[in-house]
Amino acid sequence: MDVRSRNYLLMNRQALENDIKTSYIMDHMISDEVLTLQEEERVRQQERAAMLINIILTKDNNSYRSFYNALLLEGYRDLAALLQDGIPAISSGNRKSSMDGMTSHVKTILCEGGVPQRPVVFVTRPKLVDAIKKKLYCLGSEPGWVTVYGMAGCGKTLLEDYFPGGVHWISVGKQDKAGLLIKLQNLCSRLGHDSALPQRPLNIEEAKDRLRLLMLREYPRSLLVLDDIWDSWVLKAFDNQCQVLITSRDRSVTDAVCNKYEVHGESGLAHEKGLEILSLFGEYENIRTGQNKLTLLVRECKGSPLVISLIGALLRDFPNRWEYYLRQLQNKQFKRIRKSSSYDYEALDEAMSISVEQLDDNYKDYYKDLSILPKDVKVPTKVLCILWDMETEEVEDILQEFVNKSLLFCDRNGKSFHYYLHDLQLDFLTEKNRNQLQELHKNIVNQYKKYYKLNTPVLSQEDCMYWYNFLAYHMAGANMQQELRDLMFSLDWIKAKTELVGPAHLIHEYVEYSSILDQKDSTVRENFQEFLSLNGHLLGRQPFPDIIQLGLCQPETSEVCQQAKLRAQRETGAFYLEWINKKSLKNLYRLVVRPHRDAVYHACFSKDRQRIASCGADKTLQVFKAESGERLLEINAHDDEILCCAFSADGEFVATCSRKGHSFFQTNNSDFCLTNSVQILKTKSVWDLNKKYCRNTMIGHENSVNHCRFSPNDEYVASCSTDGTVKLWEARSGNELKSIEIKDFFKNADEQPDDVEVLVKCCSWSRNGDMILVGAKNKLLLWNIKSLSKVAYCRGHMSWVHCVTFSPDGSLFLTSSDDQTIRIWETKKVCKSSDAVLKSELDVVFHNGEVMILAIYNQKHLQLINGNTDNVIMQTAAQESPISCCCLSEDLKFAAFGQESGTIKVLNSKFDFKNSRRSLTSVQHCRFTPDCQTLISSAHDSVIQVWNWQLSECALLRGHKEAIKDFRLLENSKLLSWSFDGTVKVWNITTGNPEKDFACHGGAVLSCAVSPDGSKFSSTSADKTAKIWSFESSSVLHELKDHEACVRCCTFSPNNKLLATGDDKGEIRIWDVLTGALLHFCSPVTVDEGEPTHGGWVTDLSFSPDSKMLVSSGGYLKWWNVTTGESLQTFYTNGTNLKSIHVSPDFKVYVTVDNLGILYVLQKF
Repeated sequence: MDVRSRNYLLMNRQALENDIKTSYIMDHMISDEVLTLQEEERVRQQERAAMLINIILTKDNNSYRSFYNALLLEGYRDLAALLQDGIPAISSGNRKSSMDGMTSHVKTILCEGGVPQRPVVFVTRPKLVDAIKKKLYCLGSEPGWVTVYGMAGCGKTLLEDYFPGGVHWISVGKQDKAGLLIKLQNLCSRLGHDSALPQRPLNIEEAKDRLRLLMLREYPRSLLVLDDIWDSWVLKAFDNQCQVLITSRDRSVTDAVCNKYEVHGESGLAHEKGLEILSLFGEYENIRTGQNKLTLLVRECKGSPLVISLIGALLRDFPNRWEYYLRQLQNKQFKRIRKSSSYDYEALDEAMSISVEQLDDNYKDYYKDLSILPKDVKVPTKVLCILWDMETEEVEDILQEFVNKSLLFCDRNGKSFHYYLHDLQLDFLTEKNRNQLQELHKNIVNQYKKYYKLNTPVLSQEDCMYWYNFLAYHMAGANMQQELRDLMFSLDWIKAKTELVGPAHLIHEYVEYSSILDQKDSTVRENFQEFLSLNGHLLGRQPFPDIIQLGLCQPETSEVCQQAKLRAQRETGAFYLEWINKKSLKNLYRLVVRPHRDAVYHACFSKDRQRIASCGADKTLQVFKAESGERLLEINAHDDEILCCAFSADGEFVATCSRKGHSFFQTNNSDFCLTNSVQILKTKSVWDLNKKYCRNTMIGHENSVNHCRFSPNDEYVASCSTDGTVKLWEARSGNELKSIEIKDFFKNADEQPDDVEVLVKCCSWSRNGDMILVGAKNKLLLWNIKSLSKVAYCRGHMSWVHCVTFSPDGSLFLTSSDDQTIRIWETKKVCKSSDAVLKSELDVVFHNGEVMILAIYNQKHLQLINGNTDNVIMQTAAQESPISCCCLSEDLKFAAFGQESGTIKVLNSKFDFKNSRRSLTSVQHCRFTPDCQTLISSAHDSVIQVWNWQLSECALLRGHKEAIKDFRLLENSKLLSWSFDGTVKVWNITTGNPEKDFACHGGAVLSCAVSPDGSKFSSTSADKTAKIWSFESSSVLHELKDHEACVRCCTFSPNNKLLATGDDKGEIRIWDVLTGALLHFCSPVTVDEGEPTHGGWVTDLSFSPDSKMLVSSGGYLKWWNVTTGESLQTFYTNGTNLKSIHVSPDFKVYVTVDNLGILYVLQKF
């Protein structure tokens, strides 16, 4: 060993001994014949790494090289780098070729055996070589066959091993008997040049005998390599009891021989290997530009070694033609890619068709049928059974013929077989059969219809997913317009498909096939596309919503609604609801998606507006299509919540950051990670990046700055703060130009007075810089910069908005929220929208078949609405103080409302003022007595007012120690009240005295209900219990302890036998009033991870008159079967946090308002 090499080993000995595991290292060195089996045993018995290095130090330079290579192959790159400078130079004096380190002795043997020279351009395939070695070793000293099979160009002819008797190579190819005889004669001449036998055998049998004698006598323990075998009969000429290595495209050529082993040559090259081959064919002056060119070419070559090498050879001769060849590949013009490379075909299409032409004629037709298979899809056997109307075994036999000839690939997953074509094989078939594709697509659709008739596949069938994903593709390919419309405009199909794969693929199909679907009219397609786009976040959840019910909520003119109505009429025994007043609702969204399982902190458009990247609390980065929501990429990017993400200008990369660090990702694979920290300050600075100094520091916010953004022309900076303001600054001077008081807007909005502070989280400039979009709480505000006037105010998210971003062209903007959704809005629609909303507090009277609703409109108006027609009958002028509650008399002659200022007012049926009174705090509840002469109210204190408004007399009921939660009128001038102090009291409102006092709970009493017979009442509390009390004995009858959260509401059944309770975990329990036993637990079978059972708290409950059904409000509305506890129907409101549900006496009409201020009047269908 050279002194330099020896010194490097000694210098780095300690590091090597500490880290390496010797067993795999020694395997490589034994293969290189620089380490013996005896030396391996010595290393195993003693201190392994130390002994191995001692042995290497006693050997020559070859052992050093072998050890170095073994370190690289086993992943010890750092250790190999320590030895790299000590690698000894290769010289002719030690019998090594300066080219590749192969011994001259071995080169002579290979040359004498007719082994071809290694190609000028090649890449190593170590895994494949190792696999072949193992199979050859399996033969031992016995005769046998090793077959290397694979598609054209997969690198089979670059593989060789050497045996003591030599390696003898014969390139066979497609031959007739005369051609094969010549090949055999030449081989015998080469092997028998010193033999006394006659020089040339006269026929194949004689040549076979001559070859057998030569191999046994002259070349024992040698390897015969037969390259490119096409026919099995050829092998009979070489069946001479020697060891044979075969390369073939047809796996079945060795079916008739014994003692055989198979190795599958990889069908495609990895992207990096493809780049390596192309780069070896030519030099590129600009490395980055060259890499971009090569990347595009390799991508279009689809990993085919044949195509990559052919393109590389062409580029070597014509380096400036890369765009031309790229275009021909993209357009599938294989005939125009012409070059005689390592395969003797004039053009690429000829090289690809040669295998197909060898098929029998009946097999060719079956292979042609595969032209319509979708790319990158593994097709189950059952699909082809339906296509060819055959039994599974018959189909598998046909497909195996294609697999054997490397014309098709098979993925065996347990008992199920799936088949697929290489991309270029499919491109070739598509181009070759271009004029017949429509008929081929039509055939498979007709076969599907014949097999399934009017049914649809079910998940248990192996072909199910294929049809749901690609039936529309085949119909479009067949130009079957009516069939495609019938399929895509079917609620049955939409339900079945979205249950399995979600809505995004369907939306994509509406866009993809719009030219076919819209040939008569685009309206229907737009109806269905909008339906899926706006309800996709619901269709992806568990339990899966009733698609007919969702369809009934669409606009009356929508084809979706009309189809849902027909379906609902046919469904006997089903429970459906019609949204009577839905015509007033206008959709402002383009798309709603739910890509994350937790809060979405940030989302952004790519520059071309085609994709959206998002990130959030679930620690994932998602990339999806902006048009359909179809997921393109999901990466578990961090081990902490991801706070922000951004596309690079070219759209190739996405950067993300979390509290622990930030990362940089390619859109299809991760690259590297850097750590960084972020500091939140009350000031904001503008930095000059060229001169590396702070140009301006803007001081003005009173609290932390959450977000800042330059205007499109870079003249201004907008900043958002937790102080409830958005400030605009001049970028150059740092002067404050304007301040928008977002918190003042919320003071006049529909918010509870004690709600959390207004934190302005984010903002985004419009494209022209005239407007700025601000996100605060769950609301969006669009402001005109010049006038500081509010252009639009819209709600849509159910929880905090974290991000707002305009699209590059300004036509859309997206928002992300704690509610796990991303919403894409249309800017024009938002600008034209009205910000009219209703408060959650309303009163409803069901009178003579009409639904009359008294509601608080835009905080300071009172409206009387006819729920049947959605017409506003009466409206008050704006009040001086926000209205906090309201009530309507049963005869509709009077209305009353309370204000945050403490004022209570009474109006007549024409909304004329009748009387008023003030209390000290904001009024929370008010109700008329049955005679309408007295108005009872409670405020933010412990006093109840009993006001005879006609006589202007008032009595105060004092007794509770904390604020009143609510109250309820009883018979005989009695009143039941409950309080945050944990007590319930019964009052005589005539005398103003308490008659009974119940110390019910240790925590606040949140609700009470009275039994229909008036003998009992129930109470629920924040202490997670509910109780049933006797009015007569003033004692507790039953304490119900099964809840795991605050019990917020309760109600008795009309038959007096049941009590229903609902809690903050979204769970409902039904109890036996007589025994206190739990009868049923009302909950869906499955819910999405992290989502409450009822979408939030259960806030209100109501039984049907026959006590067989129950309706509940919470995050949405649900109807339950009381007998079984099963869910009958769910109505998903646009918003959430429904505070109450008003139910008609016949249990057919339901009224509520969500937190977006949208009124719902629902009627049983």
